[in-house]
Amino acid sequence: MASTVTPTASRPGYGQLLRTRGAWTFLLPGFAARQPFAMLTLSIVLLVQHTTGSYGAAGAVAAVTGVSMALFAPYSGRLADRHGQRAVLVPGVLLHAVAGLSLTALALADAPLWALFAAAVPTGASVPQVGPMVRARWAAKLQGSPLMPTAAAFESVTDELTFVLGPLVATALCTAVDPAAGLIAEATLTLLGGLLFAAQRGTQPSPAGAATGEHARVRHDPALRVPGVRVLIVTFLGIGTVFGGMQVSLAAFTESIGEPGLNGVLYGIFAAGNMLSGIVCGAVAWKTAPQRRLVVGYAALAVTASGLWAAHSVPVLAGLGLLVGMCIAPALITGYTLVENLVAAGARTEAFTWLTGAVALGQAAAVTVSGQFEDRLWDGAGFLVPMAGTVLALVTLVSLRSRLSAPPVGRTVARGVGHRATVPVD
Repeated sequence: MASTVTPTASRPGYGQLLRTRGAWTFLLPGFAARQPFAMLTLSIVLLVQHTTGSYGAAGAVAAVTGVSMALFAPYSGRLADRHGQRAVLVPGVLLHAVAGLSLTALALADAPLWALFAAAVPTGASVPQVGPMVRARWAAKLQGSPLMPTAAAFESVTDELTFVLGPLVATALCTAVDPAAGLIAEATLTLLGGLLFAAQRGTQPSPAGAATGEHARVRHDPALRVPGVRVLIVTFLGIGTVFGGMQVSLAAFTESIGEPGLNGVLYGIFAAGNMLSGIVCGAVAWKTAPQRRLVVGYAALAVTASGLWAAHSVPVLAGLGLLVGMCIAPALITGYTLVENLVAAGARTEAFTWLTGAVALGQAAAVTVSGQFEDRLWDGAGFLVPMAGTVLALVTLVSLRSRLSAPPVGRTVARGVGHRATVPVD
């Protein structure tokens, strides 16, 4: 079979990408602002499990946070597209800090479960969508450049670096300092990082609402109306079940063997595999169509995730977790790359937040179900959730993969009164 890759020199590399004028002005604060997101779910699980003694209750509270984020994130993205990122970020990070600290105080006060749920809703709803906003800034700066796939890979690597560091930091704070330290640090870092990122006004995309003249009458269809985006949402839901299922199940496993500190290490190995494969994907110029790459890569993810429940030792679980992580990055990178061709520029932040929200929703469902499985069934039963989530998503992806093709050039994707010109998909 013919090779599906070409030498790395045929694609513009990371060095050229990072020399893009003005890139570092949003990359560094963007990294600081998105780091706390990787700490949020695990910090909630560890705190609530400590105060209630139940992984089921801890998973349920974390799930409410995830569902709330998944439901509100697309609307946050749409508002950012219309009114600018700063207008959404500043009030959002202020609300998130207050809500996160309130949730911490209630958990430490042994408040009833319904009170924790009530605090979890605004905590999740106000999670700043920094990752999608950074991707939207890349898209605005590169404008169809061949560097765009490299930028998508770089962002995936950045996301995974946060998921290497975040669980390690959250576990260390919650186990070595105080069970509440992880969530307190998350709220504080979100506030400081979010405000710093919002201050970088020069690189944010022009708000759609700021258009003038003829273009002011153009209204882009919501990203959810694009069939390919809906297929990608299901695909990313499955990826979310891997994140959520592993967070709870690894915590339960390490506690069952009397080594709770290994939780962050094992999850960090899983995230490191994700990050390393993302680096490789960004350095390779693929000949294979992205739709096919997504199907093949996702099949590998489903196969490796299906073996997690059978791993009963630290070395085996670490090795298998590394393989699972290595399969996630290609799927994420390819999915985000496809958005560039499926969605008009004026709706990209919203599209990216739908995908981010889908991961959060899948994670929330997995945290809930995995927590119940760990409480009610055998040790390691929570690992069945990533298997089920990825297999079901793979079936959907294979069945509807034709919808991931970009519409014909010249197809109208915007509408407006008196606007005759069509808007080609970027």
